[in-house]
Amino acid sequence: MSGAPFTLRDAVPGDLPEVLRLVRALAEYERLLHRAVATEEDFRDLLFGPAPLLHAVLAEVGRRVVGGALWYNNVSTFTGRPGIHLEDIFVEPAHRGLGIGRAFFQHLARLAVARGWARLDWQVLDWNAPAIHFYEGLGAEALDDWRGRRVSGDALARLAE
Repeated sequence: MSGAPFTLRDAVPGDLPEVLRLVRALAEYERLLHRAVATEEDFRDLLFGPAPLLHAVLAEVGRRVVGGALWYNNVSTFTGRPGIHLEDIFVEPAHRGLGIGRAFFQHLARLAVARGWARLDWQVLDWNAPAIHFYEGLGAEALDDWRGRRVSGDALARLAE
């Protein structure tokens, strides 16, 4: 972004400590730090392994990483096209209000449009009113008629039996 007080760039292997720090900061903000058990090695495999499943874009002010967006491809069987699922987005509180969050979304939207992908999806906790307000300002629609479901841990193991 020309003239912006920050820059966006794709993560490189040397950024793994920063990626982990941002994910943990988001987990703490979301009151879910007890669930954040991923390690740098996990992120090394996900981001930079032989078949990367995850992508990371970082925001820097000067040479300091102050935010990140982690995403992966999803697919819409209705449109027959891929899309982006934004798994995590976080900007350090001291650097909010600079346009970094909007820049992350604009970057991902441009990527999706350039590649002919169908959409950009993400989830937000129902109590996170500042984020919900921000997302509404981007033109995001709430999917009130959908309810997410998950099977993990012991329930996943039992289901696999």
